[in-house]
Amino acid sequence: MNDVKPLLRSTVAFRMGLLGTLLTTQFGDRIAAELDLKPKHAGLLVALDTHGTASQQELATMMGVAPSLVVALADHLEELGAIERVRSGVDRRRMNLTLTGEGHALLVKCDEIAQSLSEDLTAGLTKPEREKLQTLLATLAAHHNIPH
Repeated sequence: MNDVKPLLRSTVAFRMGLLGTLLTTQFGDRIAAELDLKPKHAGLLVALDTHGTASQQELATMMGVAPSLVVALADHLEELGAIERVRSGVDRRRMNLTLTGEGHALLVKCDEIAQSLSEDLTAGLTKPEREKLQTLLATLAAHHNIPH
C-alpha cells in the first residue's frame, strides 16, 4: 500500500477554490439580505462601471453568461433603479444599459461589503502580508486577463 498522502488539500488551486466558495457564499448572503442582489447583479454593475454603456449582448459576452441571464439581471436592476435601458439609435433592436446614480450607490455598498469580508479573511495576516497578498493576487489576475 502506498503511504503517500494526497496533496490536493495543500495545492493553491484547492485552497483558493475553498476560500473562493466561502467568500462567494458570504458575499452572496450579505448582498441578498442588505441590497436584494445576487453576485451576478454585482458583476453586471461592475461591468457597466468599468466599460460604460453597453448592450445586453455585449454584457453577456463580457460576463461569460447567456444573454437571457443578462436580461433577467437587468430587469431586477432596472426595478431597483440601478440601471436604465436605452434603445440604440443605430439599431432599434438593441438595448443599451447604463448605470444610474442608484446603481453607483449600490456598487459602493457592494464594495463596502467586499472590503469587510476581505478584512475578516485576512485578519490573521500582518499589514505587510496583506499588501503582499494584494500584489500577488493582482499579478495572477493580470496574467489571466482578469480586470483588477
